[in-house]
Amino acid sequence: MIVYQDLLSGDELLSDSFPYKELYNGVLWEVEGKWVVQGAVDVDIGANPSAEGGDEEGVKIRLVKVVDIVDTFRLQEQPPFDKKQFLGFIKRYIKNLATKLSEERQAEFKKNVEGAAKMLVSKLSDLQFFVGESMHDDGSMVFAYYKDGATDPTFLYFADGLKEVKC
Repeated sequence: MIVYQDLLSGDELLSDSFPYKELYNGVLWEVEGKWVVQGAVDVDIGANPSAEGGDEEGVKIRLVKVVDIVDTFRLQEQPPFDKKQFLGFIKRYIKNLATKLSEERQAEFKKNVEGAAKMLVSKLSDLQFFVGESMHDDGSMVFAYYKDGATDPTFLYFADGLKEVKC
């Protein structure tokens, strides 16, 4: 199994269990998330609760709907950004990330990241923002949105911000 960690914070953000599609010459990865139902069933097979003045229900089901990627990697949702805040974040993130890349990859990243950033700005009002479990200030941001008519979210990752770790 391969886990993808945030290059800046070390948080686990994705794994090879979730296939991705490259966008903007590999700058962004697009990953389809799914709503899943999780829960536990409590079955009470004890004495007759009605005779003891208790609850007459013998089975209690606690179900919760979660997005698989958010739940698996314990992503933490962040408040939305306005355009000015988002541009400030993107500039700082690109600067921090570029220092971690090889010179060759830096040039390729800087050439293609502008198109990816423009696309994110164009979807800004539709995006949800997530960070890794540590909530590191300078870590990668994971973006989620719903494609037209979709019931499951689509996630976007900066590919260069991920480090592959074999488990």
